[in-house]
Amino acid sequence: MTPVHSPLNSRYADLVRLLTRYGRSDLVSGAQLDEFAVGEPSAGEDAEVATEDVPTAEQFATDLERMGPTFVKLGQLLSTRFDLLPAAYTTALGRLQDSVEPIPFEEIREVVESELGARIEDRFSDFSTEPLAAASLGQVHAATLRNGREVVVKVQRPGVRETVRDDMEVLARLASLADRRTSAGRRFGFGQLLSQFRRSLAGELDYRREAKNLELFGELTADYDLLVVPKPTMDYTTSRVLTMERIEGRKVTDVGRLGLLDVEARPIVEQLFAAYLRMILDRGVLHADPHPGNLLLTDDGRLALLDLGMTASVPPRIQEEVVKLLLSISEGDGEETATILASMGHPIEGYDAAAFRDDVSHLVSEAVASGPDLQVGTVLVDLSRLSGTHGLRPPAEMSMIGKALLNLDQTTSHLDPDFAPAEAIRDNVSQIFRSGLKTSPAGLLSAAIEAKNFTAQLPKRANRILDAMADGEFTVRVNAIDEERLHLVLQRMANRLTLGLIIAATLIGASFMMRVPSSWTILGYPGIAIFFFLLAAVGAVVLAAWIIATDRKVARAPERRQSPPGME
Repeated sequence: MTPVHSPLNSRYADLVRLLTRYGRSDLVSGAQLDEFAVGEPSAGEDAEVATEDVPTAEQFATDLERMGPTFVKLGQLLSTRFDLLPAAYTTALGRLQDSVEPIPFEEIREVVESELGARIEDRFSDFSTEPLAAASLGQVHAATLRNGREVVVKVQRPGVRETVRDDMEVLARLASLADRRTSAGRRFGFGQLLSQFRRSLAGELDYRREAKNLELFGELTADYDLLVVPKPTMDYTTSRVLTMERIEGRKVTDVGRLGLLDVEARPIVEQLFAAYLRMILDRGVLHADPHPGNLLLTDDGRLALLDLGMTASVPPRIQEEVVKLLLSISEGDGEETATILASMGHPIEGYDAAAFRDDVSHLVSEAVASGPDLQVGTVLVDLSRLSGTHGLRPPAEMSMIGKALLNLDQTTSHLDPDFAPAEAIRDNVSQIFRSGLKTSPAGLLSAAIEAKNFTAQLPKRANRILDAMADGEFTVRVNAIDEERLHLVLQRMANRLTLGLIIAATLIGASFMMRVPSSWTILGYPGIAIFFFLLAAVGAVVLAAWIIATDRKVARAPERRQSPPGME
């Protein structure tokens, strides 16, 4: 019978080849994922792998590109996980180019007309057949609306959602298997990482979310006259088609030093940095991919923010911690930086607080010693990587903020090499603190309700406490230890000790009886003494077996308690 090769089976085979190829490279050794290696190489094989034909980080990024849109996006997400992967890999993955060969215009026409419910000629007075850009999820075409407004239309590739859905199914199964079967899975939580990736990718596949992001970022940059965000045309936008304002300009990366001489860069850079601080620390919104290629210098001297499909939210708790973290870094306080990171992160096996604090202090001191050249984004990235090395898993939002600020540092240094991000943070410190201390009307109302309930219940609760004290019924219970478990352990120890003493006494008594003459003998020795020797030996074997069995049962109990439902 001929086996059936489904697309899912093909994907599994691709992933197995990928893991086999990189299982012994520095990708795995750097992230401590040796469980994925095939077999256990000998010392000689390790030396050979280390020196001959080791797959490079660039090759790994290229292989992900070949596997399609899902893995390109996964690579982009992994480029922000500095705590998981070595520096060479995060750098290579950060340069992943999401560009592919364009698809025929007839397929684009079919998607646009089915989504907008009319022929292209009825909706647009002009629609370019040649794309401005082609990516793995969609491609962009220039067009003109019937009212003469110039726009760009982003069209999702046919079948890309089905491809992503199949890929996510394969990745989910592998992540679940790794979390159950490998120490690396339990250490790093691949299922949680994949959940974050799923949310991010789902947002990118729904162009209505990107349209809302455009509106939100337009609102957030409204106070900055040198920043511009294209406005979406909601009547021409669906989950698979996004129509937005066309902004003419040049990518920041395409503008050389001579071209920048005609641009007043310092005000642009200051507004860009201040706007991003406000987005992250005030509104809790993060543009996860502000690399220079997504920023345009317009002909009128403004900076346009493009490609807002990849965004993330920053919870209030993380916002407050990042504010304190940025301030401690800018002030060169390594001890405080380590304390804040420890409170933000999740300690895992092997975490060494003292060594972590020393290394963080050294890192911050070296960074501050660079003076005006200090780049906060680079420091945050290095701190994320250091956390992973010492067994402290930082929140995913911190790594993404570090990557965003790192890209921002690259943009600002390209536009204005003399710009000092650390000084910009200090200049904006009052605004940052205001955002951290600000309370919303809903928060004030909630606090007022809590205060009212506390005031109303206080007299009644105080009377109950005083009555209990007067009647001698006031008790204080402290759950410092598990008393029941402690009692059980002590009882088990006492039983083992008692049985051990009985067996020892039996052996000693039997040895003394060897000297007592007896008519009943076994192999020439008194029968009663041999009987008690055998009884003591059997008792010792039974006791040893009981100790081993109960110890194994106790050792497995914590694992069962920690395992999520359905994992056993």
